[in-house]
Amino acid sequence: MPHVAALYRYPVKGFTPEPRRDLVVQADGRIAGDRVLAFRFAGDVEPREQDGLDYWPKSQGLALMDFPSLARLRLRLDDETLRVSIHDGDTELAEAGLDDAGRAELERAVSAFVAASSDARRLPADGVRLVGDGRTSRFQDRPRGYVSLHGSASVAAVDAAVDAPVDDRRFRSNIIVSGTEPWDELAWTGRVRIGETEFEVQRPIGRCAAIMANPDTGVRDVRLLRVLTTAFDQDEATLGILLLPVDGGGGTVRVGDDVSPA
Repeated sequence: MPHVAALYRYPVKGFTPEPRRDLVVQADGRIAGDRVLAFRFAGDVEPREQDGLDYWPKSQGLALMDFPSLARLRLRLDDETLRVSIHDGDTELAEAGLDDAGRAELERAVSAFVAASSDARRLPADGVRLVGDGRTSRFQDRPRGYVSLHGSASVAAVDAAVDAPVDDRRFRSNIIVSGTEPWDELAWTGRVRIGETEFEVQRPIGRCAAIMANPDTGVRDVRLLRVLTTAFDQDEATLGILLLPVDGGGGTVRVGDDVSPA
């Protein structure tokens, strides 16, 4: 039977995945602790509205789609102290809290890193601002909160089709499932149960340039969007699916949980 092989959350939009043994799925469909902070362009630090919901376009902040160099940074958010540490290899770029002084330190460190990278031309002159309270999940790519899932076999199929290393980290899903055939999850419809939590399948995930960033080096080393549409005959580059908990419920998903599609 398919089962949960790995779980991830992403405390800061566009930065380091955090492996977890379990994830709490909130009633709103977001993962607790996921995308609770974001580095936004200084001129775009308030949410927009789409379909009556707050919307934070990733094109107006630091995201892997436009800033692949971010992938090589290692960031950690301490849930208890709300302190953020950022490393580039063995070098600590910053370690600070979320008060005004701490945010300024983190903003300076990240801005300096990007300014010295190949992504510098995309950085606005007035820099970035760190937004979010460190607890409220709100900076997902879509106004509606979703849980993202893909099958490890699908990623393995992509890896086998290219010379560059491709693993689950490139696709930044919350739930990684093993025990399926490549692309099986794209055919799931209706409901899927993961452990004790029931979800409604929403739609496949159309992918962007973020997946081309090597998660170790921050270099775009393979044209995966083209690979998905050519080697796998997709109309749109797609990998993984979006889920919502059934009837506004929620629950906890754990590594090793059985996965039962309808």
